[in-house]
Amino acid sequence: MVKNSAKKWNDELPLVPLRNIVVFPHMIVPLFVGREKSIHALEQVMGGDKLLVLATQKREELEDPEPEDIHSKGILVEIVQHLKLPDGTTKVLVEGISRVKIKKFLKQENFYKVQIEKLEEKFELSVELEALVRLVIESFEAYVKLNKKIPAETLMSIINVDDPGRLADLIASYLVLKVEEKQEMLEMVDVRKRLEKLNDFLSRENELLEVEKKLHGKVKDQIEKVQKEYYLKEKLKAIQEELGSEEGELSEIDEYKKKIREAKMPIDIEKKALKEIGRLAHMQTLSAEAGVIRTYLDWLIELPWAQKSKAVLDIKEVKKVLEADHYGLEKVKERILEYFAVFKITKKAQGTILCLAGPPGVGKTSIAQSIARAMKREFARISLGGMRDEAELRGHRRTYVGSLPGRIIQSIHRVKSSNPVILLDEIDKISTDYRGDPAAVLMEILDPEQNVNFSDHYLEVAYDLSDIIFIATANTLHNIPQALRDRMEVITISGYTEDEKIEIAFRYLLPKQLKKNGLTEKDVTFTKEGLRMIINEYTKEAGLRDLERNLSAICRKITREKLEGKAKLYKISRHNMHFFLGVPKFKQEKAHKKDRVGVALGLAWTEAGGDILPIEVTILPGHRALMLTGKMGEVMQESAKAALSYVRSIAPKLGVEYNFYRKTDIHIHVPEGAIPKDGPSAGIALATALASAVSGIPIKGKVAMTGEITLRGRVLPIGGLKSKLLAAGRAEIETVLIPQDNVKDLKEISNKIKRNLKIIAVSHMDQVLAYALTKPLENKEKDVIEKESNKTRKRTNLDNQLRAGISPYTGDE
Repeated sequence: MVKNSAKKWNDELPLVPLRNIVVFPHMIVPLFVGREKSIHALEQVMGGDKLLVLATQKREELEDPEPEDIHSKGILVEIVQHLKLPDGTTKVLVEGISRVKIKKFLKQENFYKVQIEKLEEKFELSVELEALVRLVIESFEAYVKLNKKIPAETLMSIINVDDPGRLADLIASYLVLKVEEKQEMLEMVDVRKRLEKLNDFLSRENELLEVEKKLHGKVKDQIEKVQKEYYLKEKLKAIQEELGSEEGELSEIDEYKKKIREAKMPIDIEKKALKEIGRLAHMQTLSAEAGVIRTYLDWLIELPWAQKSKAVLDIKEVKKVLEADHYGLEKVKERILEYFAVFKITKKAQGTILCLAGPPGVGKTSIAQSIARAMKREFARISLGGMRDEAELRGHRRTYVGSLPGRIIQSIHRVKSSNPVILLDEIDKISTDYRGDPAAVLMEILDPEQNVNFSDHYLEVAYDLSDIIFIATANTLHNIPQALRDRMEVITISGYTEDEKIEIAFRYLLPKQLKKNGLTEKDVTFTKEGLRMIINEYTKEAGLRDLERNLSAICRKITREKLEGKAKLYKISRHNMHFFLGVPKFKQEKAHKKDRVGVALGLAWTEAGGDILPIEVTILPGHRALMLTGKMGEVMQESAKAALSYVRSIAPKLGVEYNFYRKTDIHIHVPEGAIPKDGPSAGIALATALASAVSGIPIKGKVAMTGEITLRGRVLPIGGLKSKLLAAGRAEIETVLIPQDNVKDLKEISNKIKRNLKIIAVSHMDQVLAYALTKPLENKEKDVIEKESNKTRKRTNLDNQLRAGISPYTGDE
């Protein structure tokens, strides 16, 4: 038995998705429509039969739902009234006609149409069905009596309904049910099952209303008690005003109590805050202690105890943002994506934090900002450079004048979120003195077992830091305490190749500087050769900061020229660079074209990236002196001494005597004497330069090398290989000698860096000398030993003759 609508309708109609509402047949409901697709769907039907399909979304928060996000059962409705509002939205009054099933979604230009099938109600009149209807009506009567929000007239209109299906739908529309429960009712075409489900809902709601009624009685008594207290306090306030007390003192206390309730603090912290309010209520308003308590309460109230960003972690979105914001750095991006893949699955950071290590200007801070943007979290940066006092992180106790919380709590307070991404910038620049050790505080902050109850000295209450993602940056790792370093997942960013810098300049730096200086691409163009000249002759860095500064200087000059009426299209190339930037600041160190004696090219790593390190050795007549110049550090001086000892041990192979050093002074110099140099990785370069100077055999000018040396001639591994290979490429080196143990690191280095270099792995100095010297060493060891033996024999005969009193010259006694 089904009541059909008299109006005919098509089986293809426009669709309007609903959020947080379910419409039943025979209901007349007002709807406010604001989404673009929904408005287009309404416009489609207003000129015709005014029929459309409504279906509820599965997820309320979706702004633009796809077909899979919408329930397949909905309702056919007729638009009764249509009104456009001033804010651009549309108000419509619709009447439900019939349940329908969506068979197919048909995408139109600006909205969806759906192919539908009408759902027929199924029921048979019987004694059992009539009894079920009476039971439902009785339950609804009880519901109306308990729920004062439903008028009594509603009950009379329900009783007069003869159709069991319509009865169930009308009652369901009045109940306070979840959207999922109402959708379940809508999808039931079997009337008997629908009435049984409705009766279950009514029984549940009646039980809840009974409990609420009992609680209401208790609450009413409590409210009467509170009102009585309020009346007495107001009376006391009036008496105090008559006596000349500070006006409004009690209202301030009430205001604080209200804010504390609204702050949604944990119960124990709320109790502490209320205790402080109790102290404030008994103090003079203008006393210093009252001001301290007010400041403390303001900090407690304004902290985001329950506010969180609606953070999402979509690996595809993280990858998309990283690719959009940063060119190159493929290995770095892979490591970050792997880290967050684990984070997404386990829902926690596994007790580690990311540490982005690399030279200045390579994009460490911007990567952290991209991560926060991709995760849709707030971002805060804390600079740790030069920090010596642990109170800067943990806060000062309230006993100190002008005390405040530490930087962690201040950052959380500033971003108004309890789950931001916090960047701990320059974690390698912290140090320790008598005021404490900031590194020890960081250990607590970054430990997932402890940071759940992080206690700031100022707040003196526990604050949960476990939802925060911490990311650290550092230029070097050796300054970070070992215990703190072990806590972090280190991702090394070595620097950019010349080609990568040019690409980044074209993609990011130039558009940014043109916009910043009021220019467009019609005003200035840059050639690749021009950018290459800026990179090689006006900057000396692994990152991009100096490059951006130079581009900014060029753009400023062009802006000035433009304002002075000299408007034209500027083409920046090698030929006019001096006009914009002046004389080049750096001379790019290149490989020697000629093979030279005693001059070897080492490879060094600095905080600004890699560089080549020429080492010069000269042998002079003298008395065993070893002179080291060029501002060599202690470790490098020790490497020079170890290299000399090794060369002395192979002196016969070089064609000189073991004691050659007795009659000579050896001078080792590293050019650019004003720049400090240190580290053991120049060991094999020092030994090669010494061997060349002693033997007189030149060193190949296009060969560079890096590696630590032992007294036995073994070549030990080094660090910073990528930066050193970048420097070799810039210097037009052809062959690079690296330690055998560093071959594994080559897999992590881009082929763009390696393609123009011949990289040879060595494990012993014999191999180094064989590749570096222009000709192989002639094995003169036997000749040298025989020559030294002859000298020793002659000296012994001379001594024996002198002891016997025989003149070695005349033979007379």
